[in-house]
Amino acid sequence: MKRYQRTGRLRGFAWSRALPPAVVIVAVVVDLAWPPFNTFPLLATASVIAAPMFSLPGTIASGAVACLTGWLLSFRENAEVLSRANLIGFTTLVTLTVVAAFLNRMFAREREQLRTSRQVAEAVQRAMLPTVPERVPGLAMAGRYQAAQEEALIGGDLYGVHETPHGLRLVIGDVRGKGTQAVTLVNTLLGVFHAAALQMPDLPSVVRAAEIQVQDLKAREEDTPSEDFVTAVFVEILPDRSALRVANRGHPAPLLVQGGQVTALEPKEPSLPLGLGDLAGPVVPVDRYDLPPGATLVLFTDGIIEARDRTGAFFDPVPPLTRPLPPNPGAVLDAMLAALFRHTDELEDDAAALAVTRLPDEEESEGTSAAVRS
Repeated sequence: MKRYQRTGRLRGFAWSRALPPAVVIVAVVVDLAWPPFNTFPLLATASVIAAPMFSLPGTIASGAVACLTGWLLSFRENAEVLSRANLIGFTTLVTLTVVAAFLNRMFAREREQLRTSRQVAEAVQRAMLPTVPERVPGLAMAGRYQAAQEEALIGGDLYGVHETPHGLRLVIGDVRGKGTQAVTLVNTLLGVFHAAALQMPDLPSVVRAAEIQVQDLKAREEDTPSEDFVTAVFVEILPDRSALRVANRGHPAPLLVQGGQVTALEPKEPSLPLGLGDLAGPVVPVDRYDLPPGATLVLFTDGIIEARDRTGAFFDPVPPLTRPLPPNPGAVLDAMLAALFRHTDELEDDAAALAVTRLPDEEESEGTSAAVRS
């Protein structure tokens, strides 16, 4: 799965690295403009500011430049002042440079530990998610997963795909919370989905099986809060690929993309998330939609639509999908995620997405003929 560079974050980091030399320059300007002003305290901050951002040599170099600058500025005063008052200033500069070097090592170790934790969390999350087949008869598929960088906890995003005699069945969901409880719920849901998708004759039965398992897990696990739930969308694409059925349990509505037109598949009757089904009746509302050749169904978790820009505005996935895009699920997801990371510097939550494209009739026929020849 592709990763997307956060250019805004990198630009902000580059600006912050300019702070230590900027402090030294300001100290020189202030000293030349107001000679009575003591600039040693200002110079002393250069190495401390550099400690969390620079390498160890860079931190020491910042302190050395500050010391050298203070020494040169001292020559503007007489030797008597240099030998007395400025001695404390030089001692402070050297001491803070040593302290900054120790702080730099501490920051470096913590960054490495956090980086390792994030990599482990993302690897575990990816290991839980099944591999999405690139193609099944009549359909092409793609999946994307992007871990949030604010936390090292494992998220609760999940998706699954199963080809069955009843059609292609898919689920995408988001578990409330993170950590081990989220992992347990994700594994439970994926397990019951794979079993129910193959055995249950209709989509409502698959949803009810998932609801029963979540309720049972909440009843058995003492550490699972009673208010925990899972938002999810269950989809069944008919065997002839002409239409799809959707059962939405409190999840962001899927999008149907075709020829620059985007339609949100909002449920006609809202339903509660999985785990809260005891508050509603046993009926599972299901909506049916046509799936024209070349159309792409896009499903995603709320980590995408809850991403904010610097003004606090949420990301809208519709505009990047309204321009002409090839009938290719990977290209559709890449266009959406590229726009997402132009919108935000940092994801606040993990983001997962699935896309399924109904192949044009001629392409499907070519694929079938190639399979027969082989």
